[in-house]
Amino acid sequence: MSDRIGVFICYCGGNISDYVDVERVRDAVANDEGVVYAKTNMFTCSDSAQTEMINAIKEKKLDGIVIASCSPKLHLKTFQNMAQRAGLNPYQYTQVNIREQCSWAHTHNKEAATSKAIDLVRAGIAKTRNSVPLTPLRVNTVNQALIIGGGISGLRCALALSDMGIFAHVVEKESKIGGNLKDIGIVFPEHKNSSELIEELEKEIKGRNNIKVYTNAKLLKKQGSVGNFECDIMSGNEKLTLSVGSIILATGFKPYIPEPNEFGYGHPNVITLVDFKKLLSNNTKKGELIFNGQRIREIAYIYCVGSRESNKENGNKYCSRYCCSAVNYASLLAFDIDNNLKQYHIYRDIRTYGKYEEYYEENLRRGALYFKYEEENPPDISLKGERIKIIVKDRLLAKEDILIPCDLLVLVNGMVANENTELNDILKTPIGKDKFYNEIHPKLRPVETVIDGIFIAGTSQGPKNISESVASSMAAASKTASLLIKGYVDIEPTVAHVIEEKCTGCKLCENSCPYEAISFINKNDKIIANINPAICKGCGGCVPDCPEDALEVLGYTHVQINSMINSMLLEAKE
Repeated sequence: MSDRIGVFICYCGGNISDYVDVERVRDAVANDEGVVYAKTNMFTCSDSAQTEMINAIKEKKLDGIVIASCSPKLHLKTFQNMAQRAGLNPYQYTQVNIREQCSWAHTHNKEAATSKAIDLVRAGIAKTRNSVPLTPLRVNTVNQALIIGGGISGLRCALALSDMGIFAHVVEKESKIGGNLKDIGIVFPEHKNSSELIEELEKEIKGRNNIKVYTNAKLLKKQGSVGNFECDIMSGNEKLTLSVGSIILATGFKPYIPEPNEFGYGHPNVITLVDFKKLLSNNTKKGELIFNGQRIREIAYIYCVGSRESNKENGNKYCSRYCCSAVNYASLLAFDIDNNLKQYHIYRDIRTYGKYEEYYEENLRRGALYFKYEEENPPDISLKGERIKIIVKDRLLAKEDILIPCDLLVLVNGMVANENTELNDILKTPIGKDKFYNEIHPKLRPVETVIDGIFIAGTSQGPKNISESVASSMAAASKTASLLIKGYVDIEPTVAHVIEEKCTGCKLCENSCPYEAISFINKNDKIIANINPAICKGCGGCVPDCPEDALEVLGYTHVQINSMINSMLLEAKE
């Protein structure tokens, strides 16, 4: 319980004070029960304001604080750390959002915004008044990691972990490591044969005594939580149990396979970009590009096959990003074989981002022609006769019909997610509408999942080129190292809690937990729910399902929630 509470209200440089009467809010709550100090600040998050609050906590002997400012999503950790530096338990601090929920929501009604702010601050005071100190749970971690996927992302991740002294177990479902890079020829931006890249990685991995690769392997079962996972795998005919501190998903992608007759697919001279790159790699005769025993003189490329299908009911809505750069790079490789080739690029948009724009510009200099089509008017393919004929309405040429004859048609196919149904059932890792794994935040937490200790790397997250995949795997390795190297991890204490005397063991709560954090134990000859705090995320989904009110979330207990509601109801009555 906190009976010496300090309240700090922020102007936010006018973001709040232009629409909320901040001084009125301060005066309204200054004499509330338990409040011994109330103050306003121009920017509460500033270093000077934080120093003032630290001094106030010490001088006034505050045992709880309320800060009325912006969203806790922005500065929750900032103020918790400030409270900790002042010697106050960080979980006896409450942040009230009066910017997004008051000033920004009621810009045309300052009176309503101010009244609402007073109600919310009083609710925060009531919550703080009924708060108790909480202590994070410290869990020892295993200095080993499990990497699922033996493509370039998984292998580079394993090497990075090895360099940092972490033992890496690599589980690969195929008989050989390498993933999609095993045999697709010369790749950008490395300008190396893909098989050579994999051979170099394989050689380096074999020289490490803290990397173990399992081929023909898969994950069977996962137990435990962040820092302490027990994973059963099957490698060939051998079943093994691995103790690891984290799991990294580097399951890669698969190329989109066009449907029969999609842009002529199925015809012997209509191939995908992946097959075309293999053709270029295997072509040994300089000066002639040979396919099926015949010299190729004219090549056409159709972009966005299997990507950006906004008009297709079950189509892939996303852009695969890497394809534009990949096909322009492949086009240059074809020119290197036969500089007299005629090459036609039939595109929707050219997305050769960054330095890869150079590939596009070099193709133009070497004589490649580009024709822009719209999704509503895709190219029409005629397969009659000896040559393929393409009719395209060029958007930049008054939508006139252009006839393009060619010997070889290359469909520029994108990436689609691997179907990891069995793996997803085991790990419960969320996937997006595009079937790739979801990160917590694409900018701030790009390789973390909502399940602590499970990270994603490479194209398991979405389409990427090689350098981007490697960068992603380095990030996942770095996050894993920060988790495991210190030997322990602190778990947030704001998790679900069982009030044992109320629990009847009805098990209704079990199905409401998406993280499988609830189990049941026999305690004093009574079956009751048990929460694993290392797995629980404190979402509170189990609380309303309990008919006996035997579940609550620490930091948001029944007493705290009821006191917040009552504080606002009393204000309404007055």
